[in-house]
Amino acid sequence: MDNRNLVIQSVFFIIYIALQVIFMRNVVLFDKAFCFVYLAFLLLIPLEAGALLIMFMGFTTGLITDIFYDSLGIHASSCVIIMFLRPYLVNLLTPRGGYDAGLVPTLRVMGWEWFSIYAFTLIFIHHLALFYIEASGFGMFFFTLSKAFFSSILTFTVIIIIQYLFYAPRRSL
Repeated sequence: MDNRNLVIQSVFFIIYIALQVIFMRNVVLFDKAFCFVYLAFLLLIPLEAGALLIMFMGFTTGLITDIFYDSLGIHASSCVIIMFLRPYLVNLLTPRGGYDAGLVPTLRVMGWEWFSIYAFTLIFIHHLALFYIEASGFGMFFFTLSKAFFSSILTFTVIIIIQYLFYAPRRSL
């Protein structure tokens, strides 16, 4: 990652964490769906970033979220899990020609189908890990599974809306 991308990623990091802590912390639908919009920062890290770097970024993002949520590391561990699995998922979704250097996996760049599979898979894995760690086991298996599923749908929907609002294609005059 060059210096320009590092500055851009730092700004996005601050924006997504602030958005999560200030606004999305209280967004809960029917006591089942929670919105964790900070995951958009992790999903939009350039594809060429190394595994160690993205795992560190996942840990840092989760740890800062844990500090604001007072949640003892469940966000950090969930973020590290998805950042560990991200390169494997990207390899599964790699087209025949590969990816361009410096490619950021946004909806506009990658297309609806690719981005949906990529984002929803990682969001669902994150939520599964987060809610099962929070539940301290599988005692309430189906309740926790439904919570992870509905939270994944809500988070995915909010991230798609953000993609359409703020990552719109540039219009030429």
